[in-house]
Amino acid sequence: MSSAVQLLDAAGRRRSPATLSAFHAGRAPGNKGQRYAADPPTVDEIIAVMRHATQARYGNRLNGLIVVLWRAGLRINEALSLIETDLEEQRGSILVRHGKNNRRRVVGMDAWGWAALQSWVAERVTLPVGPLFCVVAGPTRGHAWSASAAPLELHRTAVAAGVRRRVAPHH
Repeated sequence: MSSAVQLLDAAGRRRSPATLSAFHAGRAPGNKGQRYAADPPTVDEIIAVMRHATQARYGNRLNGLIVVLWRAGLRINEALSLIETDLEEQRGSILVRHGKNNRRRVVGMDAWGWAALQSWVAERVTLPVGPLFCVVAGPTRGHAWSASAAPLELHRTAVAAGVRRRVAPHH
């Protein structure tokens, strides 16, 4: 008989000792002390992604999302939770109902941003009532665009546009 204790999970399967917090105790992480410089995309790269998105199937939606993230400075979840009534073009403001820590705030956006968003808002009117950035086709048409699908679409479009830098919503 072996004297080593076997660790089992709730289903009775063998568990690795590396899953226990004590296994890594006293060890510094491999990347401790390293700092990485911020490397956001340039204006030219963002414009290149937006130009390429106009040729994509749902390019107006992606361009609208890029404009709201870039020009209004919203986080991805803030942008995806917007509804049409949150937009006030006359005042040049966007109401964020559920921001970080569920805080409510008003952000501004310039005239160029409103002009770029207008084509998506016009297309959005033809879809069922719901979130501003929603699913365009299929059985979930009009439902919220997921926070995992939107960045993936942004990344794919950036790669297709030839942008070599990492393009992510929070950049």
